Amino acid sequence: MQLQSSWELPDLLEGKIEAISDSDGVNYPWYGNTTETCTIVGPTKRDSKFIISMNDNFYPSVTWAVPVSESNVARLTNIYRDQSFTTWLVATNTSTNDMIILQTLHWRMQLSIEVNPSRPLGQRARLREPIAQDQPKILSRNEPIPPSALVKPNANDAQVLMWRPKYGQPLVVIPPKHR
Repeated sequence: MQLQSSWELPDLLEGKIEAISDSDGVNYPWYGNTTETCTIVGPTKRDSKFIISMNDNFYPSVTWAVPVSESNVARLTNIYRDQSFTTWLVATNTSTNDMIILQTLHWRMQLSIEVNPSRPLGQRARLREPIAQDQPKILSRNEPIPPSALVKPNANDAQVLMWRPKYGQPLVVIPPKHR
């Protein structure tokens, strides 16, 4: 194994929970509170059409240096990310808190970048396979929402930055914001 730093979700990795919310924390446990939600006051007398949308843009930051070193020497050689997501479109009766799953979607994001920090700017990184990402899949049969995805903490508050040296014990560099 090479020297490695990684953002991790310990409870998910250890199998203590089945899923974790990727909520932005504003409209917990839901993803957002603008285009992602719609309030309908009913009952309604006629059919209505509502447009709900979600756009997930991640903004990762990666350090060039070893995160547990005083040195700022660039040592980054690879960036690898492989994440799977499940998203549910749900209707909730706010009077009873009953939830009805309308649609379940799955998708996976894989990213592999080779890095050579000694090369000039603009030439340091090379995207490796897969170049194209799989498109999200709408499932023909809805899946239940795991209870752990409906309670705190969300992924951003539960993640830890780990340093895994070639020899010795792993080290928590940045602890979770919420336990």
